[in-house]
Amino acid sequence: QVRLVESGGGLVQAGGSLRLSCAASGFTFSSYTMAWFRQTPGKEREFVAAINWNGGSTGYADSVKCRFTVSRDDSKNAVYLQMNSLKPDETAVYYCNRQTVLSSGSYHYDWGQGTQVTVSS
Repeated sequence: QVRLVESGGGLVQAGGSLRLSCAASGFTFSSYTMAWFRQTPGKEREFVAAINWNGGSTGYADSVKCRFTVSRDDSKNAVYLQMNSLKPDETAVYYCNRQTVLSSGSYHYDWGQGTQVTVSS
């Protein structure tokens, strides 16, 4: 079955950096778009970044452009999120997901358990 395991979260000071990793298993990793989302208590999960199946296309939320970089290593079945210049309001649980386009044209998402990122001021 699909398994996504995030790691790399932790406590960092404002302006610092973290690199999140997501180890994938149970599917053909190189065939799927992968994405990162984040969520704080009381708020909806929000999109952060995505990378398409071959790494040729990436997308970012406006709030993280030029600071965050999403990448993938298909030889390791892993996707990464390099986060620089972190801000306190980016404290959240960060989730990795696999995106599947259904025949209806809608999307199905498989989620990891998340990793906590805390940015202190």
